[in-house]
Amino acid sequence: MKRKLAGSFVFLAALTGIAALAQQDYSDVEIKATHVAGKVHMLEGRGGNIGLSIGDDGVLMIDDQYGPLAEKIRAAIAKLGGTAPRFLLNTHWHGDHTGGNAEFGRQAVIIAHANVRKRLSERQRIFGRTTEPQPPHALPLVTFDDSVTVHFNGEDIRVLHLPNGHTDGDSVIFFTGSNVVHMGDLLFNGMFPFIDLESGGDVEGYVRNVETVLKQIKPDARIIAGHGPLSTIDDVKASLRMMKETIAVVKKGIDAGQSAKEIKAAGLPKEWDSWGTGFIKTDKWIEILHESLTR
Repeated sequence: MKRKLAGSFVFLAALTGIAALAQQDYSDVEIKATHVAGKVHMLEGRGGNIGLSIGDDGVLMIDDQYGPLAEKIRAAIAKLGGTAPRFLLNTHWHGDHTGGNAEFGRQAVIIAHANVRKRLSERQRIFGRTTEPQPPHALPLVTFDDSVTVHFNGEDIRVLHLPNGHTDGDSVIFFTGSNVVHMGDLLFNGMFPFIDLESGGDVEGYVRNVETVLKQIKPDARIIAGHGPLSTIDDVKASLRMMKETIAVVKKGIDAGQSAKEIKAAGLPKEWDSWGTGFIKTDKWIEILHESLTR
């Protein structure tokens, strides 16, 4: 229980940008590297999963967790034969995915959707707290509206923006040669997702975006989730089914005139109990669904 509570606090601290995050103890964090396919690797540590392309052109990195982990991340990349990242893609603006921008942005060209730069450069409100703007070198240098392709390490790395799902700046990255997809926080594998309604997130938009991605993923693709273990297309389908079925439960309650409190008291089908053991508990998931569906 203590570990889960600590993990939840760190995740909340990352999202809200509170000063306590800088005082967190990262000494026990180990960066685990997994070869995904082709030239693509995944790094797990604390925060959103990192994607890497390592080859003759150098290193391209997707997301960067927290600033205090930068040296450990650099060491993990070096063990894989890589050097300092030349390019850094941000899947969205949250601190558990962009906290290392200030470290890696001094050498790497940061690329992200235009709304990511906008949110990182301005004060934001999340969970009732304020996040401060990031320094200039931590902001995306290259932004795009719909999509951009990076031709790197012998393959086309296609970055696709999907609107108003997890946030208003989400991107999914397709490694077209390696047959790997990094979904950012459009996939929390095996757990209820966090949907940031204050940052343009939307429950039904999230579902539509996952459906859009599914249409473009090959059946045998390897998938890097924003949070959770290395995934397959079946994991994405399971997450989509969970969302559709829990949305239906909450919609039924709303149509019957029930408040979020009443729907929480009734609960969700037991099939989804284990999905509420992550950062977003079952009650919080119902609150997110209720607020998004009724606003």
